[in-house]
Amino acid sequence: MAETEFGPPIEASMWQADLFAHLTSHADAERDILDEYVTAAKQTKSKALSYLVDLLIEDEIRHHTLFEQLAKSLKTLAELSGAEPEVPYVDFQKVDRSAVLEVNQRLLTREREDRRELKRLQRELQGVKDSTLWSLLVDVMRRDTEKHIAILGFVDKHTR
Repeated sequence: MAETEFGPPIEASMWQADLFAHLTSHADAERDILDEYVTAAKQTKSKALSYLVDLLIEDEIRHHTLFEQLAKSLKTLAELSGAEPEVPYVDFQKVDRSAVLEVNQRLLTREREDRRELKRLQRELQGVKDSTLWSLLVDVMRRDTEKHIAILGFVDKHTR
């Protein structure tokens, strides 16, 4: 993959320029590790490793996208263009807060139920944790659920 395809912000503060450099260099590093994962997935004869590396590739693609969105948003902010940044500002206070809180609480309840179910399923898979990938995948989903709960917790905290 090519390096970041857009330049640094014009007339950025020292902090903004340093942060932009950090974000874009990390995005480039994400691209490098993504290339390495793709090569590993193609070259291995292990179906299990290829399967797991494909999961990591999905994460690395998302990470790369997030770093580029952060860098582009910083550029938009630094250049005072008036354009909307790719990563939106926290606006929970500017919309119908009760509606945001209601949907957020509903989602949070579902994620907490999912967390309980995944813990139960993890216990059921103890007998095959060394012979299948199932327990690992449930653990990964459990960690994703914790991430979802953290995101929804952020929304709750910044809406109240």
